[in-house]
Amino acid sequence: MDIRQYDPDKDFDVIKDWITDRRSHALWCADRVSFPLRREEFDRLLADEYERFGNKAYISVNGGRTVGFFCISRSGGSSEAMLKFIMLAPDERGRGIGTEMLKTAVFHAFGVLGADTVKLCVFSANAAARRCYGKAGFEEIHTEPAAFVFGEEKWDRCIMQILRKDTTLWQK
Repeated sequence: MDIRQYDPDKDFDVIKDWITDRRSHALWCADRVSFPLRREEFDRLLADEYERFGNKAYISVNGGRTVGFFCISRSGGSSEAMLKFIMLAPDERGRGIGTEMLKTAVFHAFGVLGADTVKLCVFSANAAARRCYGKAGFEEIHTEPAAFVFGEEKWDRCIMQILRKDTTLWQK
């Protein structure tokens, strides 16, 4: 699996329909952008995330096919990187591709960004994502109760992390 920087002109039309319902959309972005995903609004979100946190957007490519999207940044002055807005092509889910994408992102964070820790946030209601993150080596370190409300549901926000020293089990 390879990653490359996201190119909105090339990639937006590929990823824009990967999230097909409002609940999945809220699980993915906490309603930071409208559903369905619109290019102009998504571009603004990515620009804001870059300006505020240094987040860079990436595309995952497997066998020449675009299979995933994520953003990653390294916190200024710390050794922590943060993964956000992780998305996988629907026909790739449940096949281990998400786990491989996360491992590739973690290698990037450790090798290119120089991070010692990679963190991400996931809602407790997103069981599939939590399983995927766990398979990639992430462990829950904190839970913020009722951090987000979707309709009648209250979702806890789980913070997960992986440490550089913990990746030796699955390094290439």
